[in-house]
Order: sequence, then structure tokens, then C-alpha cells
Amino acid sequence: MTRRREHVPTRPTWRCQACGIAWPCSPAKLRLLAEYRHDRIALTVYLATLQAEATDQLAGLDQALTPAGLTDRFVSWARPRG
Repeated sequence: MTRRREHVPTRPTWRCQACGIAWPCSPAKLRLLAEYRHDRIALTVYLATLQAEATDQLAGLDQALTPAGLTDRFVSWARPRG
């Protein structure tokens, strides 16, 4: 049986454990949207909490990151549309 790796963040780099790209990757976004499909506000709060953690951890690793860039990466894609 093959063990499948989950699309979760690896701290402190905030890269996906499964595919290695910046987290949340597309598979992680799809999983989160499905998991929080009935409560998009809770998803946004959860992602904002992770963004705050990532901001602290990434500050010393990548000087090119901006608060706006991290907001787009972590929160903007999950906001309810309407």
C-alpha cells in the first residue's frame, strides 16, 4: 500500500509537504473549501490565523514577501463571493 502525503504546510517555510509549492497549494485550497463549505467565515478566520503565524516565520526567510502578498496567498481566495 502506498502512503499518500497530505497537502499540509511545512513550517517554517510554509511550503506544501506533498508538492513543495507555496502553501496553500491548489489541492489544499480545494480540501479546505470542501471542509468549510457550510461556513466560509470560519475558513477565513482560520486562514487569517495561519497567515499571522506564517508572517512571523517567513519574515526572516524571505524579504520579498509583503503583507498584501500573504493576504492574497492565505485569505483572499477563500472570501465568500457575492
